[in-house]
Amino acid sequence: MTTDLDKLKSRLQALRAKTVMNGCTEEEALAAASKVAELLDRHDLSLSDLEIREEQCEQSSIATNKKQRQPISACVPAIAEFCDCKVWREKDEAGRIRYVFFGLRPSIEMAHYVYDVIAVAMQGAWEQYARSQRFIRYGHDERGSFLFGMAVSIADKLLAMKHERDEAIRISSGRDLVVLRHAVVESEFAKLDLNLRRGRASGKKVAAGAFEAGHAAGQAVTINSAVSRK
Repeated sequence: MTTDLDKLKSRLQALRAKTVMNGCTEEEALAAASKVAELLDRHDLSLSDLEIREEQCEQSSIATNKKQRQPISACVPAIAEFCDCKVWREKDEAGRIRYVFFGLRPSIEMAHYVYDVIAVAMQGAWEQYARSQRFIRYGHDERGSFLFGMAVSIADKLLAMKHERDEAIRISSGRDLVVLRHAVVESEFAKLDLNLRRGRASGKKVAAGAFEAGHAAGQAVTINSAVSRK
């Protein structure tokens, strides 16, 4: 089982490196997320319930190198949900924000993958939008608002994809992997004994036009889950 996990982890790492290096659109990012979810689900469906319960949980952080929350933070909880992980935000010694994902090892690797491809897709979408606006002001408000709107839209799509995928697995296999994964993660997470507080809204104002454009850019993409009903 360890060998299979290592192979899956290596494959996800290779896919992430290739996608990030080549760049991707939002449609490609969501399709990639659906594909890696399918790989993970196939792996877990090949295991017994006991084998999954015996898997180890890990935590891994993603550095933002920023002291202020970035627009992608709006879809970080959805990424964790999509990957059956826990996530929290903390600051390093220099006060820079990082996101810590906690869960089964393949799920953690998947969360990194989904985060990276979404970040790349969001930046690409902003650059395309900025080029299309002849009189756009290249200020932080416009860029941040566009990306925030897009992140909100992506979060909605990830959650919808997650629901569709879980239903498809239950129908095709008769197993509820979500309940099983969550039981393992919740049990191990409780052992960390962390004192986490619910985050507050940033309170920043957004440029309505840019936000709506970013949200529309996300809404324009339709992706179906890679797991099919049989």
